[in-house]
Amino acid sequence: MPNVQLAKNLRFLRNKRGLSQQEMEDVLNLSRQAYSNYERGERTPDLDVLVRLSQFHEVSIDALLLVNLEALPAVTPRADSVMMETVSPYYTYTECKDTGESVYLTKDELKLISDFRSLSEETRQILTGFISNELNNKKHRK
Repeated sequence: MPNVQLAKNLRFLRNKRGLSQQEMEDVLNLSRQAYSNYERGERTPDLDVLVRLSQFHEVSIDALLLVNLEALPAVTPRADSVMMETVSPYYTYTECKDTGESVYLTKDELKLISDFRSLSEETRQILTGFISNELNNKKHRK
């Protein structure tokens, strides 16, 4: 069963970059018909092609498959990038064990969480108190 969201995202991302289907076919080393079928939702790419699409567009595979990328705000490209702006800075999807809420995290946010977990309990409490204090101050300044 074809993934409609994937088809919409592929078309959106290609158009965002100003590329033709032929150019995408050349980049991915696919036949013209294969890529066209992906964009029309008539076929779903195999894992290897999904990985290449994900890397080329700088978005996660789960975002390609599940997220309406057109609805997300665009971000400024990296200074060393020759590509057009990326669609989303979010790479990792996670869900809260306690509440079931979901969120996408940037690589920097994921590293921050990982680093936070590696700290001692005492240091984590200090940082948590500091952040809570800053957030409370921010609320009062508004």
